[in-house]
Amino acid sequence: MDAVSLGDLTRPDPPEHPVLGQSRERVLTVLQNSPEPLGVGDIAQQVDLHSNTARFHLDALVEAGLALRISEDRELPGRPRALYAASPDSGHAGRRSYRLLAEILTSYLAGQTKQPTRSALAAGEAWGHFLAERPQPFRRTTAAEATTQLLNTLAGIGFAPEAVTRGRQRQILLHHCPFREAAEQHREVVCSIHLGLMRGLLAELDAPLDATRLDPFVQPTLCIAQLTRRTAARTPATTTPSRHDPRPAT
Repeated sequence: MDAVSLGDLTRPDPPEHPVLGQSRERVLTVLQNSPEPLGVGDIAQQVDLHSNTARFHLDALVEAGLALRISEDRELPGRPRALYAASPDSGHAGRRSYRLLAEILTSYLAGQTKQPTRSALAAGEAWGHFLAERPQPFRRTTAAEATTQLLNTLAGIGFAPEAVTRGRQRQILLHHCPFREAAEQHREVVCSIHLGLMRGLLAELDAPLDATRLDPFVQPTLCIAQLTRRTAARTPATTTPSRHDPRPAT
């Protein structure tokens, strides 16, 4: 498996908010650090920009939802000045690098724990329990209802899941792995978390189904989770590399 470069790991994740240029980021920083709204001239002076340029950046920040435009409250005659303040959502602006964080955590778990697969499975199960929408007391969840909730949860995470039935075998086809890069490097950790999440959700629903197996990378963009009818005792879950995957498991 090819080594991952530092540039790959530190490449920012796709932003949820617009990426700010250097000048616009400086303008936003001034707004965030100010205890009160500021006028265009005050901001332009602090960031060493022409007033028209500062106003251009301020208007763009307002349009992006990162700044607020406020009319000056004064009793003097004449048109009140426009003042600007950082919006409560402005702290979420800027680059993200969650891939680096994922690599740090998964590599630590893989290299520094005695049973990384078991630890990752337990972590996934705990979060699966947390993410499940529990049914009302004394109401049994059907296999179809549990499958629907599992699909909705996986879709919300970004797996692009699809449920299929082949004979008596139920499967969840995962057409997209939102953690693919981390999974390729530390498959035993990442895939165990995913399987544990499915198991925990189904267990919290007391569903008549178990997620008993996850076959990663059966195809380059496909992983398959196997669901089976639950028996009285839950069977251990396993993750195994697909026999179709030429790459060795890490």
